[in-house]
Amino acid sequence: MDVHQESAIDDSKVNIPDEVQETISKVLSSDDPLDQCDFNSIDYINDIFPTEQSLTNIDDTLSKMKGKILSLDQEIRCVVRGQSDVESEGRAALEDVRRVISILTTNIGQMKEQAKKSEQMVGEITADIKQLDNAKRNLTSSITMLNNLHILVEGVDKLREASSKRNYGMAAGILQSVNDVLNQLDKHKHIPHIKQLACQIDEISDQLAEQIQADFKAALEVQTKTRQSSAISHNQLRLLAEACLVVSTMAKDGEKNVVKDQLLQWFIESELKEYKALFQDNQDLAWLDKIEKRFSWFKKHLVEFEERFGRMFPPKWEVSECIAVEFCKITADQLGRVMSNRANEMNVRLLLFAFSKTSSFESLLNQRFTGLTLVNEQSKNEGSLINPFTGLISQCFEPHLKIYVEAQEKNLSQLIEQFVDDFVKKKSVPANGNAEVLASAGVLFSQYKNCLVQCVQLSTGQPLVDLSFKFKKNLEDYAYKVLSNNLPRIKSSSGLSSSGVSVLNAAISAAGLQINLKEGEVSRYTRAEITQVCSILLTANYCLETVQQLEKKLREKVDKKFVEQINMNTEQDLFHRIILNSIDLLIQDIEAGCEYAFSLMIRTSWSTCGTPTDQSPYVKMIIENLQQLFPFIRDSLQDARKYFTQLCNRFAQVFIPKFIGYLFRCKPLKQEAAEQLLLDTHLLKKVLQDLPGWESTVKTAPANYVKEVVRGMTKAEMILKVVLVPHRDVGHYIESYMKLLPDSNVEEFQKILEMKGVRRPESNMLIDAYRIAPKTELQESNLFSPSSNDLESSKIKRLEKLIKRS
Repeated sequence: MDVHQESAIDDSKVNIPDEVQETISKVLSSDDPLDQCDFNSIDYINDIFPTEQSLTNIDDTLSKMKGKILSLDQEIRCVVRGQSDVESEGRAALEDVRRVISILTTNIGQMKEQAKKSEQMVGEITADIKQLDNAKRNLTSSITMLNNLHILVEGVDKLREASSKRNYGMAAGILQSVNDVLNQLDKHKHIPHIKQLACQIDEISDQLAEQIQADFKAALEVQTKTRQSSAISHNQLRLLAEACLVVSTMAKDGEKNVVKDQLLQWFIESELKEYKALFQDNQDLAWLDKIEKRFSWFKKHLVEFEERFGRMFPPKWEVSECIAVEFCKITADQLGRVMSNRANEMNVRLLLFAFSKTSSFESLLNQRFTGLTLVNEQSKNEGSLINPFTGLISQCFEPHLKIYVEAQEKNLSQLIEQFVDDFVKKKSVPANGNAEVLASAGVLFSQYKNCLVQCVQLSTGQPLVDLSFKFKKNLEDYAYKVLSNNLPRIKSSSGLSSSGVSVLNAAISAAGLQINLKEGEVSRYTRAEITQVCSILLTANYCLETVQQLEKKLREKVDKKFVEQINMNTEQDLFHRIILNSIDLLIQDIEAGCEYAFSLMIRTSWSTCGTPTDQSPYVKMIIENLQQLFPFIRDSLQDARKYFTQLCNRFAQVFIPKFIGYLFRCKPLKQEAAEQLLLDTHLLKKVLQDLPGWESTVKTAPANYVKEVVRGMTKAEMILKVVLVPHRDVGHYIESYMKLLPDSNVEEFQKILEMKGVRRPESNMLIDAYRIAPKTELQESNLFSPSSNDLESSKIKRLEKLIKRS
């Protein structure tokens, strides 16, 4: 085959998608090359005629091909004809379906009609049956009604007979039965006959109640006179026990048993009549010192009651508990009256004794009884469900607890006076020389704790609030009389002696300075006084934290309606002020230690100062003072580190402005003097940065403190650098000044000119130029580099090297 023929075959090739070909392969699996999707006609022909010799059979092959083509054509015709037959058959089937659906719809309609007819027929058949059911139900109800009426009629007669014969056992059963029947006939009580029977039952019940109460009174009056259990026979006890059963059945559902309550009230009053007489207000036994006799009487009487009548009353009546409750109410009422009448005889010892005995008795009742009779009664005690009797009697003491509160106030006041005396006698000063919380603070709050625990047992209402007010006043007394008044004031002590002054003058002369020092006085704390200040600071901090806990505990214990009255913010602020005052006193002492050095600083003849070689004597004095005091104070405040941090920050805020103020007083300054002061300032800056951690394993200083020191001392350095800038070139001087001190003002500008020793006319010109100079925001970074300051003096460069060496 030539190339053109091969190309034509490739162009006529049919491309079938892979999905279609895969589906065809699954439905019609075939090994015939002609059925393959990758069929290639050239390869197929080459397979049939692999050689030229095989072409001799080409006629036979063509004949087979034609036969196969004819066969395929025949199959295609059959498929086409079959497809047309299927369409005809489908139309015929569709028509059959439509016809069947129509028939089915007609049949369904007929079935519905038949169902309605069947339902009507069933209704007609069962109508008589329903009527019979209703008749049966009505008949049953009528029979039940007649039976209940029979029970009522018969019960009324039997109940009247049992009542007349005092057969209370039978009466209890009959009364329970007729009451049950009346409950069933509740909807029919409007029927005259039933209403009449119900009225008769009520009348008999009332008669029974009166009869039973009369029997109780008759039997118990005899027994009360003889006080012997044998006074009531066994038959009488049995009769009264059965009578109690009758009383129990007299309560209707959901209603209170009035008869039972009246009977118990009379019985309990009769049982406690003797108690009321023995302990009435005008009797000697009624006073608080004999309160135990009340409880002893009740214990004995309760035992006798249970021996005599324990089995007579039903257990559900809880008669013993009812007697105990009434006894508590009578006792509380009697004690309240007698305490009011004899208030002038009251004292704390007697009050606490009576309360203790009463509380013990209430605890005994809590163990003995369940408190079911008190469920519906209101109680002031939050734990009443657990301890139902707690407070039933002891609440009568609450109006008189002001005596207790006043006594506690007196005790606490005496305690404060004792603390003051101990300070005068030096008993409260730490003996070991170390700062620590004063022992008096622990004693004071321990006393508060005892008072609080005791008062909570007495009352959690207004008396506890009153006690908190006494705590507040006592805390103020402690803060002022014990802490604040014992903060040592700075006293005068000898300063440098004449020999010490001579030595210092020799050192100053060696430094090339000319200063005339005289013997003087310096006000300083002793180490013991510093320890005392730190101890008071630690004590105030302890009091501050403990007062917060005390307030929280009081608010937890007091009744909810009084919570808002518990507030100790004023006392917390007071202790906080003592802390701040202590810090200020320590700073004043540190400042006082620097006063002589500052005096030396401004009295130095700076005009004759030579080339700087070392730190000035005043700087050495300041550094020695700071390095001696700060480690001592830091160790003293190791239990309150946050306040040492406050002291450092406060000191930086006070000391640095003061140092700058003394710098302004050093005038006039020549070149060498300004260089010396700049060297001194830089050394002092480094010492101040390391001061909080001096001689300590913890070298890191508080971040805020370091920031304050760097900011303040950098300004001092900038002031001296401005002094070193020549002022002849006004524009250059103003530009340098504004770069070094961008936040300065005219007043400070004038002070620096005075330090430089500028004459008045020249000074006025410079001030005018500074006032009209444009103010710009400048960065203060790298202020020490000569390039940023634009200082070209060779002496400044030499000074910078000296500073780095030092």
